[in-house]
Amino acid sequence: MICSLLLINCKNTIPGEKPLQDAPLEISTGVEMLPPEAKGQNPAFPGQTRISAVKTRTIFKVDTLAKNLDRPWGLAFLPDGRYLVTEKPGRVRIVNENGTLGDSIKGILPIHFQQDGGLMDIAIAPDFSESREVFWSYSEKIDTGFTPTIARAYLSEDEKSLTDVTVIYRAGPAVGSVMHYGTSLLFDPEGHLLVSFGERFEPRVRVRAQKLNSAFGKIIRIDREGNPAPGNPFASTADTLPEIWAYGFRDPQGLAFHGITGELWASDHGARAGDEINHILPGANYGWPMIAYGLEYSREPVNGGLTQADGMQQPVYYWDPAVAPAGICFYSGQLIPEWQNDLFVACLRGKHLIRLKLDGKKVTGEERLLTNLDKRLRGVKEGPDGALYVWTDEADGYILRISNETYME
Repeated sequence: MICSLLLINCKNTIPGEKPLQDAPLEISTGVEMLPPEAKGQNPAFPGQTRISAVKTRTIFKVDTLAKNLDRPWGLAFLPDGRYLVTEKPGRVRIVNENGTLGDSIKGILPIHFQQDGGLMDIAIAPDFSESREVFWSYSEKIDTGFTPTIARAYLSEDEKSLTDVTVIYRAGPAVGSVMHYGTSLLFDPEGHLLVSFGERFEPRVRVRAQKLNSAFGKIIRIDREGNPAPGNPFASTADTLPEIWAYGFRDPQGLAFHGITGELWASDHGARAGDEINHILPGANYGWPMIAYGLEYSREPVNGGLTQADGMQQPVYYWDPAVAPAGICFYSGQLIPEWQNDLFVACLRGKHLIRLKLDGKKVTGEERLLTNLDKRLRGVKEGPDGALYVWTDEADGYILRISNETYME
C-alpha cells in the first residue's frame, strides 16, 4: 500500500592554472546556519560554499513505495518501470511500481558486510532488454584483506537468479580497512562503465589517491569485460592504470551526467567537513589528500590546511559542516519544471535531500528537502515517470517517490 505525505516547499582550476584567490566566507545568507568546522578557511571563489537559499514553489507529494528494506544501497530501473534494489547485507530484489518487494534473487557472490562494506551499487547494461546484463559493486574479503569488486551476470528470464556470474574488476591491492570503498556505477553514452573508488581510509594507503598506478581514490572507465575503455586519458602513459578517468578523490559515492551538457559530475566525502561536488574532467586531479577543505577527524588540518594548488581542481561546491553526500542526480523530468537541470544530493549525515540550483557550473542556490524525515538518505534517481526516487540508509529502509501535486502561481 502506498502512503502519501504532502510537503509544501517541503571555478574549477585546470591542470597548470594558478590557484584562485580566496573569496570571503559568508555564514548567514544560505541554508547552513552552523559555524564551519575549519576556522579560517575561505572558499576559492564566491558561491563555492554557503550559497543563498532557494525555495521550491511547487507543492509536491512524497509517497512511500517500498518498506522493510535492509540498508538499501543501489537502485537500477528496468525497462518496464520496475527496479532492482540492492540491500547492503547481500540481497538483490525487484520492486514493482506499486512498491511490492520480490524475493531475493540468487547468484550474488559472497560479500563482506562490515562498516562501509557490503553489497553496494547496481546497474543494468544499456542494452539490457536484449542482453539481460547486470553489474554490481561489493566489498570482498580475500586472503590479504578487503577490496571493492565489480561483478557481471545475466538476469534469468524468470527473474529468480543471476547466471554466469563473473568478477570483471578488483580495485586492489586488498587492505585491512573496511572503509571508503566508493563504488558508484554509471554507464556513459558510449556504453562504457564508470566506477568510483575510495582511497580506503588508512593514512598509509590514502596517498595512493595521487598515484596513477593505483585504483584507490579514482574514477575509472572500463568496458563490459572489465578492460580499460578506449579513449581514456592515460591510455598511452607509462606506469599508469589505463582505466583511470580522473583521480584525487577521498570517497566518491555519487556519479551523474548532466542531462543537457552530458558532462560528468561526482560527489565526494570529506573528513570532518569538506564534502564536495565536482565537475569531472578526463585526466584531472581533484586534490585529495594534498588539498582539501575541512579537517581530519582529529580536528587537525589536512596536509597543513592547504586548500589550493597548481594543477589540482577546485570543487564546484563544498560543505562545512559535513553533510556526507552519497548518490546524486540531475533532474530532467516534466513533473516539477522548476527543478529541471538542478542537481539533487542524497545526504547521509545531513539527513536531507539537497537541491542545488546551477547556472552552468556555478551553484546559485541551495535548498534542503525532506528534513522532517530525520533519516540518512543513501541515493536519489529520476525514474522513467519523471519522479524523483529517494531511498534511506537504514535497517528498516524504504524508497520514496517525489512527484508534483499542484503548482503555485
